[in-house]
Amino acid sequence: MRKPLVAGNWKMNGSRTMIAGLLDGLTAGLTEGCDKTEIAVFPPSIYLSQVKDALDGSSVAWGVQNVCTQEGEAGAYTGETAVAMAADFGCAYVLVGHSERRALYAESDAVVAAKFALIAGQNLVPVLCVGETLEERERGETMSVVSRQLGAVLDGVDAALLNDFVIAYEPVWAIGTGKTATPQQAQDVHAEIRGLLEKRCPDMAARTRILYGGSVKASNAVDILGQLDVDGALVGGASLKAEEFLAICRAAG
Repeated sequence: MRKPLVAGNWKMNGSRTMIAGLLDGLTAGLTEGCDKTEIAVFPPSIYLSQVKDALDGSSVAWGVQNVCTQEGEAGAYTGETAVAMAADFGCAYVLVGHSERRALYAESDAVVAAKFALIAGQNLVPVLCVGETLEERERGETMSVVSRQLGAVLDGVDAALLNDFVIAYEPVWAIGTGKTATPQQAQDVHAEIRGLLEKRCPDMAARTRILYGGSVKASNAVDILGQLDVDGALVGGASLKAEEFLAICRAAG
């Protein structure tokens, strides 16, 4: 059985004071019905040390939002973070292919596949983000887009590196726009994603967790996370409020 995962993507938000309060609230509330859910947070890299110190010994994992495409532990790549550095900090997960990286930083499917391979090669778990824009959805291209994004990884990465990864379906049109996908819309796409995995490998389809990442909040979490093929959530703004995030974690269990 797939254990639900709720992951908080903090994006470019936070300060030392704000993060200290957030982590205090998060760790204090973990005993209240969150035991059936795996929890992870993705802080800005500059705060990774603070997060690690606060969460070490807790049940909450941590990861990074982005890594460099270059191999190796070091190099002349100003502003970048090596996958090995993430591993050195005890990260469990790394986001890859997030819609903002694709749209704002022109990360192609090939770049996403290359990062995925580096992440998995360090025994970290890639959280592969896929999803369509509003224009693509209105043209009926949702699954052609998602299939292309997923296929770039499944076809371009060595099969040995596909044993442990997470998929996050994030309809770009439902993130920060005021538009919200219905639970059934989320389930429909998740079921089709699982179907794509099934065609490749039934075992992969059965074990791979597919998270929903379209503006999940405490108010809609129960309905969305109750869908058969929704195995958790990739949470944005709501993960910056401890009680809101904890409520989503409880809804997933």
